[in-house]
Amino acid sequence: MSAATRRGTVPGAAIKWVVLAATALVMLIPMYILVISAFKPQAEIIQQPLLIDPSTFTLEYLKEALTSEKFNVVRAYGVTLSFVLMVNVFGIALAAPVAYVIARGRKKWHMCLLLLFVSGLFIPGQVTLIPVVFVLRLLGLINTVPGFILFETAATLPVTIFLFSAYLRTVPRDIDEAAALDGAGQIRAFWSCIFPIMKPVVATILVLNSISVWNDFVSPQIILGPSSGIYTVTTGVYAAVGQYSTDYTVVFPTLLLAILPAVIFFVIMQRHIIGGLVAGATKG
Repeated sequence: MSAATRRGTVPGAAIKWVVLAATALVMLIPMYILVISAFKPQAEIIQQPLLIDPSTFTLEYLKEALTSEKFNVVRAYGVTLSFVLMVNVFGIALAAPVAYVIARGRKKWHMCLLLLFVSGLFIPGQVTLIPVVFVLRLLGLINTVPGFILFETAATLPVTIFLFSAYLRTVPRDIDEAAALDGAGQIRAFWSCIFPIMKPVVATILVLNSISVWNDFVSPQIILGPSSGIYTVTTGVYAAVGQYSTDYTVVFPTLLLAILPAVIFFVIMQRHIIGGLVAGATKG
């Protein structure tokens, strides 16, 4: 590489990093305000939103939010976590065999089936919510946990099937043939031989679906509804801070408690997202 080329590359790389740093800063400012405001009194939140005074720093507001009678955050954690687990289990159990059939199929209808599922990625969930409410009401599942789990599971299928099928196309067919020679049927061959080596993409799906279900507000608010008495983290926060929208010493600590598990989970598992997406990127 010539000296002129190297000189041209350095400014380009510097500009790229400056743009990325500026974008990251803009995106992190709301998070920064949320975190520091959870430990500040009301007057300081209003007068100095970007600064924090060590002399007024306190954990009292966070403690009050954690033990509030208006919103039992620990119970909401348990409810939302149970929903996350059920949606992941049902979603992966349904999507994995379908993706296997699509990935191993050689006919046109296999590709059509994949396109049918992928088309669900282009339809906003809010568009389908009203028809889903009518269907669930007809089935007697509105304001029930099974109805909510069915909806959330169906919502995860497009991206799950897409990523699974892309990954499975990178898995050699020799494994299927070896399992068949040992007398295993297709179902047993998949779950015993193929599925265990899908850990990277399964981890990716777990992260994406878990954060999606944890952060969802519209679906549980409409499908479960206040009358069910079941609150997820997001709907619980809405119910708790709705009456106290001007009391920021209630709003910010409660919001911080709501998003903290999702942020920690994402930070720990983010490398699995990249690994799972890259693993299936050679074919798809």
